[in-house]
Amino acid sequence: MKAGQYTYTEIMSQPEVWSETLQTLQDYVSDIKSMLSKGYDQILFTGCGSTYYLALAAASLYQKTTGIPAKGLPASEIWLYPDFSYNKNHKTLLVAISRSGTTTETLRAVEHFKHHAKGDVLTLSCYPTTLSTLGDLNIVLAAGQEQSIAQTRAFTVLYLATTALSMIQENKSLETLGTLSATCKHLLSTHAAMAKSFGSNLELDRFYFLGSGPRYGLACELSLKMKEMTLSHSEPFHFMEFRHGPKSMANDQTLIIALLSETNLTHEQAVLNDMEKQGAQILSLAETNASISFASSIPEDYRNVLYLPIIQLMAFDRSIAKGLNPDKPNNLEAVVVLDA
Repeated sequence: MKAGQYTYTEIMSQPEVWSETLQTLQDYVSDIKSMLSKGYDQILFTGCGSTYYLALAAASLYQKTTGIPAKGLPASEIWLYPDFSYNKNHKTLLVAISRSGTTTETLRAVEHFKHHAKGDVLTLSCYPTTLSTLGDLNIVLAAGQEQSIAQTRAFTVLYLATTALSMIQENKSLETLGTLSATCKHLLSTHAAMAKSFGSNLELDRFYFLGSGPRYGLACELSLKMKEMTLSHSEPFHFMEFRHGPKSMANDQTLIIALLSETNLTHEQAVLNDMEKQGAQILSLAETNASISFASSIPEDYRNVLYLPIIQLMAFDRSIAKGLNPDKPNNLEAVVVLDA
């Protein structure tokens, strides 16, 4: 079997997997509505590694679209530092996210929360394992199951689920997301050559991922993919923060991947213009007028998953170009299980 075969298949299968996932989520709409109608004071999203970054993105989006306080934390913080993580006197919904459903820190966070907090637990996973038995509502999205260690389609499937939570809280139809799959398929087809060109350019020696608001967590995740698959120097930043020191590292061996917004495009583009003057190469993603334009016609709040597949593919291509196996990144396991 060729190195990276699983990862490549999982990345390229996302259009079909997203369609299946949205159908599954549609079956849970009434259950989710019932849970969210309980009037929580705060929403806490949690996970580990990729799903921690997913939690950051999900919390930012949820708070922005619903007005309900929300935050994302690593599961280990909820388990080991609960007093710093949430107010036990506030009615809280814990959304626990795990691809495998067996990550020790996530399981311990849920168990600790159930014993000490006031509220409920919603679990999101891709396998019907331990986590999917612990929540007041458990949603298993089997379409996201993977054979590779680095998460790609599992991440996007689980992120779609958290996007759906925001939409359902606001009584918006999931049919709004109906064009996501076709748009993803078009992006993968149209921009695969660009992803390979950047990914196989081994003269690039550092990557910076810029994203603000609900896109910061996604920038973190894409930076992690670059680290995991390619063993490259890679860091995420908020757009405006990049000027406060990190810009000193930008040169002609730098690629800046920009997850642009509509709302603050002027400010974000100004950062890119400054970095381009320093010699950095720029790869931008946005609905329109970018290196990669989505042209999805989906509202800005709900199309963020489109930032992910092409950059996942770029990381895959760089891994292959460096003679690595993206299916099995160095020194990593698919699940972190701690000793009792």
